[in-house]
Amino acid sequence: MTAPVPLVELVRGGLREGVHFGSVVLLDADGSVLRSAGDVRSPMFPRSTVKPAQALAMLRAGLDLPDDADLALGASSHNGEPGHVERALAVLRRHGLDEDALRCPPDLPGHEPTRERWLAAGAAPSRLAMNCSGKHAAMLATCVQRGWPVEGYLDPAHPLQRGARDVLAELSGDSIELTTVDGCGAPLFAISLLGLARTFRGVVTAGGDAGRVADAMRAHPWLVAGTDRDDTALMTAIPGLLSKIGAEGVLALALPDGRAAAVKISDGAARARGPVAVAALRAFGVQVAGDELDRIAEQPVLGGGEQVGVLRFVAGALD
Repeated sequence: MTAPVPLVELVRGGLREGVHFGSVVLLDADGSVLRSAGDVRSPMFPRSTVKPAQALAMLRAGLDLPDDADLALGASSHNGEPGHVERALAVLRRHGLDEDALRCPPDLPGHEPTRERWLAAGAAPSRLAMNCSGKHAAMLATCVQRGWPVEGYLDPAHPLQRGARDVLAELSGDSIELTTVDGCGAPLFAISLLGLARTFRGVVTAGGDAGRVADAMRAHPWLVAGTDRDDTALMTAIPGLLSKIGAEGVLALALPDGRAAAVKISDGAARARGPVAVAALRAFGVQVAGDELDRIAEQPVLGGGEQVGVLRFVAGALD
């Protein structure tokens, strides 16, 4: 087994102060491995990066949403901004449900200004504000439309979750041997980092319902993430890019021609995902420029309020 390698370094005052180890794999348009570093074949938990696959499973089960913006929210890890919360609630109400039907845990909005306004108004943590509420609302809508039990919709034996497992196994090409519980309460299936890249390649190239998921997310990047989020910035700036982050330092992306990449930061640091994602896009030959993308690629390190260093991809890590 290949060990994770140094992928991102924090340089302060010209001295490397810290290093994030991790693994990354890049697939060419034909699905072959173009480049890789670290351990890309051992099982790992892809966390929220599998939401496009879960959304595809819902469509295959018969989910009918009149607006693809709702589908984008169903594949989101959103900020809990008003537009996210209101849309998730609207999906529930169209199916005769309310917030109490959600089984994701209550939370505060992830977007700091929204959270501050929320707290100033005396509002309590809400299941709708939890970043996975869009996915859970779509799961519940699928159950209502199919006549499946709403209670227990997160049980791995529920037909909804069996379908999600089948789709992930199909797209990843991996045999799923380990199932646990994600932070939102949904079943979480272990696959390899290579399998995650294959999953994203499949979503953008398969057409049909898979193409509808990709198109919805790319058309509504703010609903997939929100204000000041890497997924929003990347999909807004790069036409046709599909990008999705996950907890514990995971990120996957794919270009319309099937080139795809998947990243896992070993220590789970969210700050290290972005520099690797931009490095992967540059390795594909994508022109990555602009203030927002520069911020993702090289994050300033401050001292006394002034920049004294940078968090950046380790040069040569993908050579």
